[in-house]
Amino acid sequence: MSQSNMFILMVVIPLILSQSTRGKDCVCELQNSDPAFPENKLKNVEFTSSKCIGNITSEKMTEIDRLVLGLQRRIWQLLDNVSMLEKEDNGNLYASVSLRIIELELVEIQDLLDKLNRTTNNYQLLSGETAAELQDMEETMVELEKFDHTQVMVKERENQRVKRDLERCKDVLNTTTPAPTLSPGRCGLGRMVNVSGPRTYSLTVYGTSYTFGAWGRDAKPASGGENKYWLVVLSSSNVFGNFIRQYSSMSTITLGIGPTDTYISSSNPTTNTIQGPNMVMYSNALYYNCYNTYSVCQFNMTTRSVSTVALPNDTGFNSKYPFAHLGATYAYTDMDFATDESGVYVIYATTSNFGNVMISKVETSNPPVLNQTWSTSLHKRTVTNTFMVCGVLYATRYLDKETEEIFYSYDTKTNEERYDLKIHIKKMQTNIKYMNYNPSDNLLYVYSDAYIVTYETMFQEVH
Repeated sequence: MSQSNMFILMVVIPLILSQSTRGKDCVCELQNSDPAFPENKLKNVEFTSSKCIGNITSEKMTEIDRLVLGLQRRIWQLLDNVSMLEKEDNGNLYASVSLRIIELELVEIQDLLDKLNRTTNNYQLLSGETAAELQDMEETMVELEKFDHTQVMVKERENQRVKRDLERCKDVLNTTTPAPTLSPGRCGLGRMVNVSGPRTYSLTVYGTSYTFGAWGRDAKPASGGENKYWLVVLSSSNVFGNFIRQYSSMSTITLGIGPTDTYISSSNPTTNTIQGPNMVMYSNALYYNCYNTYSVCQFNMTTRSVSTVALPNDTGFNSKYPFAHLGATYAYTDMDFATDESGVYVIYATTSNFGNVMISKVETSNPPVLNQTWSTSLHKRTVTNTFMVCGVLYATRYLDKETEEIFYSYDTKTNEERYDLKIHIKKMQTNIKYMNYNPSDNLLYVYSDAYIVTYETMFQEVH
């Protein structure tokens, strides 16, 4: 090969044309003007890649998890031993022994913390080095790709992308686990299999300025009120509301004509006015979080009177345990209210349950009374909304701007919890601030960034 990176390919072609040319050869010269392929750079990328794979192993990646789990268990054990020490605190020998055990456990916990800090620092250093090496490899591969004149790599990447998309679709179809089966004695709906829609989608008369609110139909309407729709927009700081607006039909609420307003209070916010966007209408009464308290308010639409019932005193309120996702927190959504075929529920979180979701049945007497309560392992800040169907709590989470996912269920009859549901909801706006199921029409009523939306819940009969 010449210094100018040119090479000459000698091709010898025997020619058998005639008697006179027999035995003679034709020599052709083919010249390639491209530079030589830098094979050493490709070998360096392969070496660096192997080095990264050796440095980052699944065993190393789980080391922090093991340390954190071990530290958590030691702390729980320490709490138990401290509790035992408090019971033995009568100045005898046993209390001294327990105190010595606690001292030794504190030393071991400190050792675990030191090891965790060292491991975390090592991981941060390794992460920085690996990121730099990956950047170098990416730049080298971009340079090497210039030699791919026929775009083989480009087409190969496209093929791999298509294969991944196909596999992902196949996995969703094959691994989607059906929701809990509801026996015929429990509403006769079967299992929830899909949420379709939106069926209706409309901006309220308030425009896009008020992004927090709620709407729907009375889940147990009085005679003559079956077709009415109610709307509450949090008009004070997107947090508080003091009146309910009612419409005579779906068409009038969509067009924003002929409303009737019922005021809870003349001022806003004040005692007993609405706090947060989560509320429901049941039997001509609105249930909601009372202003600045951990109590349930029941506002009678006819008498315009308010009755309350307090939740446990360690219940989160004022945005202590709101609905949230990685990108946002939905302020003042500590308490959610839901209706199903049997009545009204309140969903909340308590300190004693470590911020996990609690469900309490609300008896709709006057004043209201809390009935049976269920504890779950679902942390409330991992959830964006909840609703109830036939005694089953469903929870949603934010996937992206276009999709919300029903991923969790808790059956209050069997106490069965599941995190493997994959029922998707197509969103028209980015954030769903309110969601509730109405048993009279099997629709989900949604308030999404100032828009009112409905979705149809679909069930599959079990034979």
